[in-house]
Amino acid sequence: MQKNYLNQPLTQIRREDRAVTDEAWIKDFLQQAPFGVLAMSHNGQPFVNTNLFAYDEAAHAIYLHTARVGRTPATVTANQQVCFSISQIGRLLPADVALEFSVEYAGVMIFGPANLLTEAAEKEYGLQLLLDKYFPHLHPGQDYRAITPEELKRTAVYRIDIEQWSGKQKQVAEEFPGAFFYGAPPAAT
Repeated sequence: MQKNYLNQPLTQIRREDRAVTDEAWIKDFLQQAPFGVLAMSHNGQPFVNTNLFAYDEAAHAIYLHTARVGRTPATVTANQQVCFSISQIGRLLPADVALEFSVEYAGVMIFGPANLLTEAAEKEYGLQLLLDKYFPHLHPGQDYRAITPEELKRTAVYRIDIEQWSGKQKQVAEEFPGAFFYGAPPAAT
């Protein structure tokens, strides 16, 4: 009998051998990943938006920002439940048979509500987390003017409260014949 995947928990990984349950690995992955994809739904229509983000371990939350108006704010207002996906590609793995070609990868899926922040202090906190993540060598008040109240009014800042998450990774032996990174194929033999 075939498994009903729709009845499984959101965080159930089909290939259990690739599931990552080590929370330290997941947290580290979230600290290092450069961007993620916010998945939303309204009236059965899926919608995704690629975003820069910052993971706040103490709050167990993801912070991101968008324009104050547009599809993302409208969709999240109508349905706060979102999925946030973060992934990276590893080496491409050639094979002798087309069906056996593969790739190394790692990823984290996050589920929870996206909260549009209204308090200036938390909006500023979330934006500063983003600045600190992407520009760690620059400091407010020293290298650039700090966030102003007027700027806070011009952006929408969200906090995704992480209710559930799962990690997944495929990694093969270091010595894999012909393995290479996308964009840099090996020289022809």
